[in-house]
This record gives sequence, structure tokens and C-alpha cells, in this order.
Amino acid sequence: MNVVVVDDAQVNLVLMSALLGKLPDVDSTTFQVPAEALEHCIRTDPDLVIVDYMMPDMDGIEFIRRFRAHPARAQTPLLMVTADHEKEVRYRALESGANDFLTKPVDRIEFTSRVRNMLSLRAGQVALSNHARTLAAEVRRATAEIFERERETLNKLARAAEFRDPETGAHILRMAHFSALIANRMGLDADTQESLLIAAPMHDVGKLGTPDHILLKPGKLTPEEFDIMKQHASIGYEILKGSASPYMQLAATIALSHHEKFDGSGYPKGLAGEDIPLFGRIVAVADVFDALTSARPYKPAWELERARQFLADGRGSHFDPLCADALLDSWNDVLDIRATYRDES
Repeated sequence: MNVVVVDDAQVNLVLMSALLGKLPDVDSTTFQVPAEALEHCIRTDPDLVIVDYMMPDMDGIEFIRRFRAHPARAQTPLLMVTADHEKEVRYRALESGANDFLTKPVDRIEFTSRVRNMLSLRAGQVALSNHARTLAAEVRRATAEIFERERETLNKLARAAEFRDPETGAHILRMAHFSALIANRMGLDADTQESLLIAAPMHDVGKLGTPDHILLKPGKLTPEEFDIMKQHASIGYEILKGSASPYMQLAATIALSHHEKFDGSGYPKGLAGEDIPLFGRIVAVADVFDALTSARPYKPAWELERARQFLADGRGSHFDPLCADALLDSWNDVLDIRATYRDES
């Protein structure tokens, strides 16, 4: 334990230092200048401070006020040395943050007992603080494990949908990164970008409920078949909804809303404008752009400039203008994502 003693009288410092030296596992540091003592206390975090009241330049009460002004020193035990008749001083010292008092002239037995009590209090504080840090670390570790399991579950569901879908795994990675890129360009925080990166691949999980003869049809769908295909948005929502996981909740929102159009002509609810959840508006741009520029059994890949013009033309009708502009204004990053996540041959 580290004890700091502050007193302008050298004889008092020698006496208290000698008494502290007789206690096991206690080191002491003495100061005659209160300002120097205060600087030392703020820098080193002592376990106990003993301060005299009557000192020049800065008395003991002012020392306590300045010491307690630092949040990290709000709980450090502090003893003030006063004359027995100075009750008004003691009241002010208590209001300023003193924990206990030593009476002049200092009595060896009283000094030793009060110091032991204060150091015992400090030991309890330190033990409690260490225990709290340990618990916090365990909670962070357990939370990280839960989030990792959630991510694994989402990845498995996305992979299950991928095995039934003619779209490739690279498409899922590209559109997820496009979604995070749009969020970044729109000024959304890093946690939101990460959540989009995790949840966006679940946008088409509802295709697990789409019949093969429709999902895998190489040609254009009939109106009746397309009506069945459109149900995948609602099916995906039903699969993902009701979870306590924020990732699952976000994925459910995306699954239901990423085929809505800004002018209200989309599905399944015909929402328009900002009635469409923001994450659905973001994923709509990312998904359509990558679908257009990717080869499918029923169509060749579009040229990038053609797809880029499609997004520009669809601002305010198909797409949220802000989301479309966010992708178009990040064109070099778009090209980097495409180069990083290529389709396998």
C-alpha cells in the first residue's frame, strides 16, 4: 500500500513516516509543499492520503477539494490532521471529501488504528474494482461468443439459400459489401455498417420456400409464376422475425423490404419513400446493381456503364436517390469490391 503524507512541518512528516514504516506492506511518501503532493497524487494514485489542515499557500481543505475534483480520486481514502477543538474545520473537511480525522498531537495508537482502517477500506475497494473488471471481461467474452454464433447461424442460412439459388456466393459477398459501402458513404456509424455486412446476405433467404420449377427456370417467368416468386420476401421475413438477435431483426427487415421501390410500385407491401426501412432501401440498390452486372442462366451480365445508368435513371422511382448516389459516388470502391469478390468460373 502506498501512503502519501502532506504536512509543512518536517518533524510531523518524520514522525508519521516512522509510524507508517512499522506497518507491514506499507510504503510512504512525504511532502512539505501541498502543490507538489497534489501533482504526485494525481499522477500515481495512492492508497491513502494524510493531509494537515494548517499549511501555507494551500490549506488541507483546499487540497481535499482539488484532490476530489479528479473523478479517479473520488474514492481514495483521505485522513485530515486537525486540532481537537477545530470542529468547524472538520465539518468543512467532511463536506469537501475527508473520510476521517487524526487529532493533534498525533497519538501513535490512534494513528496506527485509523491508518489500518483506511487501508482496509482501500483494499476492499481495489478488490471490488478488480472483480468488476473481471466480470466485465467475462461478459464481453460471452457476448462476443453469442454474436459469433449468431453470425454463424446467419451464414449457414445464407448458404442454404445459396445452394437453391442460381445466384453465386460471390454475389452475396459483393452485395453485402456494396450495402456497407453505401452506409459508409451516407455517414452511418461503423457498427451499423458491420451489421449490414452481416445481415444483408440474408436478403433472399425466403427463396428456400420458392418451388424449384420457378426458382430455377432458365427463361422468363409467367405473371402467375412471378407472383409466387415475389412471396420470397414475406417468407424470408417469417423465417427471420421474432428473434432477440439484432442481426436477425435487421435481416428480417431487409428480407421483407428490399424489393420495395421508392415510388411505391414494389412488393410485397407497396411502400414508398421513407416508409421503406432505410436498410431495405440500401440493400435494394446494392442487390439490383450486382444482379444486373452478374451473369445468370437466363441472362448475360450487363456492362458496368449500362448498370450505372440504370441506377441513375431509377433515382426517385425504383431507388432512394440518396442510396443510389452513395453507390455511384463511390465508384472506385465499387470496382475494388468487384475485383475482390469475383464469380468462380
